Order: sequence, then structure tokens, then C-alpha cells
Amino acid sequence: MQRIAIGTGPLTEDDVVAIARDGAGVSLDESALAAITHSRGIIESLADDVEPHYGISTGFGALATKHIPLDQRALLQRSLIRSHAAGSGPEVETEVVRAMMTLRLSTLATGHTGVRPQTAQALAGLLDTGLTPVVHEFGSLGCSGDLAPLAHVALALIGEGTVRDASGALLPTADALPAHGLAAIELAEKEGLALINGTDGMLGQLLLACTDLDLLLRTADLCAAMSVEAMLGTDRVFAADLQALRPHPGLGVAAGNIRALLANSPIVASHAGPDCVYVQDAYSMRCAPQVTGAARDTLAHARTVAAHELASAVDNPVVLFETEDAGNAEARVQSNGNFHGAPVAYVLDFLAIPAADVASISERRTDRMLDVARSRGLPPFLAGDPGVDSGHMIAQYTQAALVSELKRLAVPASVDSIPSSAMQEDHVSMGWSAARKLRRAVDALGRVLAIELLTAARALDLRAPLQPSPATGAVVAALRTAGVAGTGHDRFLAPEIEAAVQRVTSGAAVAAADAALADPLR
Repeated sequence: MQRIAIGTGPLTEDDVVAIARDGAGVSLDESALAAITHSRGIIESLADDVEPHYGISTGFGALATKHIPLDQRALLQRSLIRSHAAGSGPEVETEVVRAMMTLRLSTLATGHTGVRPQTAQALAGLLDTGLTPVVHEFGSLGCSGDLAPLAHVALALIGEGTVRDASGALLPTADALPAHGLAAIELAEKEGLALINGTDGMLGQLLLACTDLDLLLRTADLCAAMSVEAMLGTDRVFAADLQALRPHPGLGVAAGNIRALLANSPIVASHAGPDCVYVQDAYSMRCAPQVTGAARDTLAHARTVAAHELASAVDNPVVLFETEDAGNAEARVQSNGNFHGAPVAYVLDFLAIPAADVASISERRTDRMLDVARSRGLPPFLAGDPGVDSGHMIAQYTQAALVSELKRLAVPASVDSIPSSAMQEDHVSMGWSAARKLRRAVDALGRVLAIELLTAARALDLRAPLQPSPATGAVVAALRTAGVAGTGHDRFLAPEIEAAVQRVTSGAAVAAADAALADPLR
């Protein structure tokens, strides 16, 4: 099993995805343990102070003015976790919870939160043994961090609630911990807040979405190339010198992908001469790289924000040192507002817009291939026997339903705010909600592209004896090898759509194209 060491520095997107999605193990390195130990000393020095310190000797939120006596502080931390573990609704996906746990552990490792080493090690133990606390869909407003989701994680650390093991079995935490060589902990001063006051749920879902969209945008270029080829479109509009006139980085990448995919295509060559009767292709064909290129640039911006957030230590309050040398520095514990999720919420919402638009242009190409008046010689709906057979008519309906849903999901969550905690938390980011709808948008985009892939592959078969390019032909061949048949009479279509979805989301479709190219798609 791959193991990733977590230190005082930031993790990468690939690190988080490896732990969250691929089940990589974790460990805290020596620098992290030293930083945690040092900052914990600062917290303990304040625990007996007659002056109240937020989160150490006071209540929380609107109750922050209440001083908590020493003998009730362990109960204070336990009560905080129990009361904040108030989520409702369906379970959140395991990969999302593991991403959230990983990012919280990374923040603890910075030495700015004041937890004890054993508390950080307990969280690492859950990740390392594959125990995932049950977290629910609803509960976070994206301010003061993802409080409810993170509280459900912290609940497992104190031996309460339920978890799923690596096989997916649902277990009481009190039974699962000893069965996996772990023990429940009793939280000390400040630790309850440190475990729940972060943007980790939002950020984890952003990182997973960035990884998925990176693949889906390459897939979108592949689908566009296959559709352009199948509808006897021209590759001249994708020329590098044309794209250089509008030097957006993503545009150049997308056009380059489509050029490479269409290179050496006998179908394209068949109508490239001066006798070609087609003057211009429709926008959904001609402007494909302008759309996926802009989506790439949006993704690049989102990754910049994610990188800043990965390098952050989000908690309230935080332990600060006056010099870089924490071992020889005076320290202070300071309340702050860094837990507000706005930076992450905005880009979560932003990414939903290109997800919807890339799906929209994909659906338009699919519809064009099915319309005998616009498909340049293809049979109606690509049916084997039009009239008797309906071909891909209703597959396009499914695409249209998904695109309509994507438009609704593109409405931003972060423009909303609803006050809480007796107006102490009077403005919130709704970043968790933005993250949840982005996950649905990413899933829907993959399904829309899969239907275009399926349709374009069938259309390319119908151009025989003309052959597609080596790259697009390899994708069609791999789809056929995977059990998706080509032209013919109507078949039960839903399983073929799901097979195409699997080819898209696993990266198999792009991998088939890459294997036939000199350089992989970017």
C-alpha cells in the first residue's frame, strides 16, 4: 500500500486523491510531531490562566462569553463534538470523508492548532486502517468551517457514532476501533475546535473535482474530434496559427488535442479537396476548443485557489509564533476569520458553469449526428432500419435531461447566506452546498460525454468503408472490445450507455486514444 508522509508543509492534489480515492496510508513525519508538540505546550500554558481564552476556557460561538471551570473542560470538548455532529440525510461518499480527514490532519500537522500529538495520531490511525466515519449530506453552512461533517469525524475519535471499514461494512465505532488496534481518546482543551473548524470538506471535494474535470476535458476534446470526423467536418479551423490569434492557454491545448486526434484521418481527407461542398461547420463543431479551452482556464484558476488553501492552516483560534523559529519564539493564540469558506466556495460554483457548458455543446453535437437534415449523409438517429428502429433517439433525450439538470446545478450556492448561532455567525459561504452540487455536475458531465462517445463511435462505423483516424479508430475499437456493439438493429441501450460511462470516467477512452498518439492528450 502506498504511504504518504504528512509534514508541516502542504500536501498536493495528487496526495489527497491518492489517500481519499485510492486508499493510500498516512503517517506524520518528525517535523509535524515536533510542531504539534510545541504548539500544544502553548495551549497548556494558557489552560490555567485566569483570563479566559476562546476555545480553551470558554464556550463556543454565541456562548463564547461563558467561562468554563477547569473540571468541566473535558466535558466541554466532548459536548462540542456531540452537539455539532448534527448532520442529516444520505451518507457522504467515502472518498469525500477521507479527503476531509486528510486535510484536517494536514492542518493539525502545521503546529498552528494546539492539539496533542496523540490526537493527530488518532486521526491518522483512522485513515491508515481504512475506518471512515459516517458523515451526512446536510449540516455545513461553509463557515466556522465544515462544522457538522468534521464533528462526525471527530465523534469517531472519541469512540462514538458509526464508521465503515475498508470493505464498506457499517460498524459501531466503539467496536471498530479495538478491532483495528485503535483506542478512543479523551479530548483536551482546544482540541474539539481544532478538529472541526476548517474548510476541509469543501477543499477535499474541490480537489477531487479538479482531478475528475482534468480527465473529462481531455475526454471532451476526444468526443469533439470523433463527432467532427463523423459529420465530415474540417480540421482546418483548429490550426495552430488560428489559435495563436487568441492566445488563451486552454484554447491552444484543446485545439492541439483535436488536431492530433484527427491527424491522418481518411474520413477527413475524403472531403478536404476544393470540391467539398461544406463551407463552414456549425458552432458546436467549429468552436469546440474555444469551449473546452475556456473550461481548462477556469480549472487552472480553481487549482490556483486550491493550492493556496492546501498551504493554509485554517482554525480558530490559531497558535502564532512571532518568528520563523517556533522553538525560540514568543507565541500568541489569536481568534480570526480564516475559516470562512468564500475562496473555495466561489471556485466550486465557478467550475459548475463550464461543466454545464461543455455538456451543452456535447449534446448539440450528438443531436446533429442524429438529425438526417444536418448529419451530412448519416441515417436518421443512426438507426439500423429507420422507422422500425429508433437508434440513439432516446439516448439524446437522456443527454438533454442531464444538460438541463447541469444548468440548474450551475446556479451558484455562494451568493446565498443564512445567519446562524444567534446572529454571531451572520454571514456564511454555503461552500459545502457548492461542493455537493459540483459533484453531481461532474457526474452528469461524464454521462453526457459518454453518450456522445457512444453516438460518434456508431456514426464513424456508418462512414465505412472510409476509416477514422488512428487515434479515434483506436477508441472505437476499444469500445467494441469492451462489449459495446456497433451498428445494427435496436438493442437494450442502457447497459451500453453505462459501459461508455465506465470507459469515460475510468480514463479508458482517453488511454485508448493516447496509445495511438505520439504524445498523450493534455
